[in-house]
Amino acid sequence: MENKVEIDIIKSSGIQVKFSFNKLRNSLKHSGADYVMIEEIVGKVGGEIYDGITTNEIYNRAFALLKNKKSVFASRYKLKKAIYELGLTGFPFGRFISSLLRYSDYSTKCNVIMEGVCVTHEIDVVAEKNGETTIIECKFHGEEGLNCTVETPLYIHSRFKDVHTLWNKKQSKNNKLNKGWVVNNTRFTEHAIKYGKCAELYLLSWDYPHKNGLKDRIDKLGLYPVTASTLLTNREKQFLLSRDIVLYRQLWKDKFFLDHLGISTSRKERILDDVNQLCSMKQ
Repeated sequence: MENKVEIDIIKSSGIQVKFSFNKLRNSLKHSGADYVMIEEIVGKVGGEIYDGITTNEIYNRAFALLKNKKSVFASRYKLKKAIYELGLTGFPFGRFISSLLRYSDYSTKCNVIMEGVCVTHEIDVVAEKNGETTIIECKFHGEEGLNCTVETPLYIHSRFKDVHTLWNKKQSKNNKLNKGWVVNNTRFTEHAIKYGKCAELYLLSWDYPHKNGLKDRIDKLGLYPVTASTLLTNREKQFLLSRDIVLYRQLWKDKFFLDHLGISTSRKERILDDVNQLCSMKQ
């Protein structure tokens, strides 16, 4: 039930909206926290907010309270920010998308040069599955509130058509070039989605398609980026990314990297237990 408090808060886009207790509850529920924990956090946050507070400040407070309860819940809660953090480390967003697809039975390559009729193109990700090839362009936004406008799918569609035309002339009929993808870590505008549908591009963003967006795929498969960890330091995350440890679950197999970092046995056990709990959680 929605608490009756009229408080104006500021979104990352700068837009002023009314604070919603239910929206906070839903975001906390997504973390895996139970009813009692959620109500405790909602009560604390609700008692501290004021007119003009930002959504980022509310998030930070809720995150801190969750982290004090259980690190796994905090990691799930910070998923969106964890993807932003990937970009801040200088790690290409396309490599993260490539890693996700490999766990969906695709074989992938990043930064592939492909010939078009008019010019050559560097494609972020080329994925193959069941005799079909998919070319994927990844648009990363480093700030919240920046959505992907229609110009992006327009531009990518023109590149896809250039590659597709030459592909049909050169390739055998046994190797089909599937529709192009546009992947974005924030959201698509209404016009971008409309154009994508018309041009038969597959659009994938934080919450699009509905119930099959980026966040849904990550949750369902337990494919959290290593930046989602609340137990690793920024330096340790950067080290792991430089060794191509993109997904947190990779540490379960390549745990020797934790030894390379000089992490103590007791702390290593905590981290691996965190990996196991987070990456086995299903939405």
